[in-house]
Amino acid sequence: MVLFHEMPQITLKAARVNAGLTIMNASKLIGISHSTLVKWEANPGLVSPIWQRKIQQVYNFPINHIFFGETVEFKSSDSEDG
Repeated sequence: MVLFHEMPQITLKAARVNAGLTIMNASKLIGISHSTLVKWEANPGLVSPIWQRKIQQVYNFPINHIFFGETVEFKSSDSEDG
């Protein structure tokens, strides 16, 4: 039996897009360079809690619904060896 229901999380990029912001607009409002935001969207585990709260304010989206963990890239194996 499940006693609680966790809300799904969306990516940092999805939160920005849902807020209707471009990389340039969002980075200005957050107070960072656009290259930093690009880096954070690729690796959200780099975002410190202070910046997470600022992103929450700018995107008007709760931080507990944005994924700020490490991303893992899966590659498919096309090998027929085994």
